[in-house]
Amino acid sequence: MSTKTLLIVAHTPSPNTQKLAQAAFEGANHPDIDINVILKSPQDTQPEDVLAADTLLLGTTENLAYMAGLTKDFFDRCYYPVLEKKQGMPFAVYIRAGHDGTGTKLALKTITTGLRWSWIQEALILQGDWQDSFAEQVEELAMTLAAGVEAGIY
Repeated sequence: MSTKTLLIVAHTPSPNTQKLAQAAFEGANHPDIDINVILKSPQDTQPEDVLAADTLLLGTTENLAYMAGLTKDFFDRCYYPVLEKKQGMPFAVYIRAGHDGTGTKLALKTITTGLRWSWIQEALILQGDWQDSFAEQVEELAMTLAAGVEAGIY
């Protein structure tokens, strides 16, 4: 059986969002989990990257009550090339939200419903002022997703 691949697509415009992406990468690369982990920015992610992945973890900021423009661009470029081939792909998301994150979550639900991706849990919304616990929550989410895919649960 070949090693599964988890693709992390993380928008990291600030040092804090970079910490979140690093936490996701470290969580998915837990020593007890045998999975290939790839971390890319939305603008560097191509449809081929999504097609080669078994699961995807998306990290985005909330901008003007919506996902980051680069995150939207990722979906604009990848939606149709992966639509028929990645239905049912396990998916998770974390949103770094200055406000409440609901607009971003709703938009992501709409897009991923169209793609027919399977959310492994509700969106992790990291709301308000920065807290160090945000990185721990993202690390745990990535670890859960990676372990579930490796075990064949998702």
